[in-house]
Amino acid sequence: MTVGEGAELVRRCRAGDGAAWEEIVSTYSRRIYNLAYRFTSRADAAEDLTQEVFVRVYRSLEQYDPKQGDLQNWLMRLARNLIIDDYRRRQRAPQDTHAEDIEGHTYHLRAAGNTPQRELERRELGEQVQAGIDRLPPDLRTCVILRDIEELSYQEIVDLLKIPEGTVKSRINRGRIELAKILRRMRVVAMSDV
Repeated sequence: MTVGEGAELVRRCRAGDGAAWEEIVSTYSRRIYNLAYRFTSRADAAEDLTQEVFVRVYRSLEQYDPKQGDLQNWLMRLARNLIIDDYRRRQRAPQDTHAEDIEGHTYHLRAAGNTPQRELERRELGEQVQAGIDRLPPDLRTCVILRDIEELSYQEIVDLLKIPEGTVKSRINRGRIELAKILRRMRVVAMSDV
């Protein structure tokens, strides 16, 4: 979606066009849900956060300025801030972090052409990797998710977390090493794979 298309969608939303809002939600909900799930490891919590993000976005539509960048960047910045704030709150008051099966979830994206066996193997591997990510210390987990899953630049992570670049790089490196150890202990990857 171009900057102009995003600006037009926002303009239509501000004018009360429900179809424009529905297009924004349908275009970005899967990505926001996936990010929320990486931080919560629970489908219900990720759904709640996704909904909360869209409520915040809707209330903030007046603040969107296409001169500052495209709609996706603005929306994902809001989403990351809200999701990371929620993650930090939960770290201060830990709750049950047991990951649940998200097999039937509506945001689940199936790869075209996969056999049922390959689909099952891919899903199991994804669950195992998420379980490994869940075992990382919170500071390492946040940096690894933002860099390796969300594919943010180092500078974007620095800006988001308000920590020095050297700390970001160190946490990403330590997080990757620790995750590899965890996955080896879980027998998810062979020693030669890492």
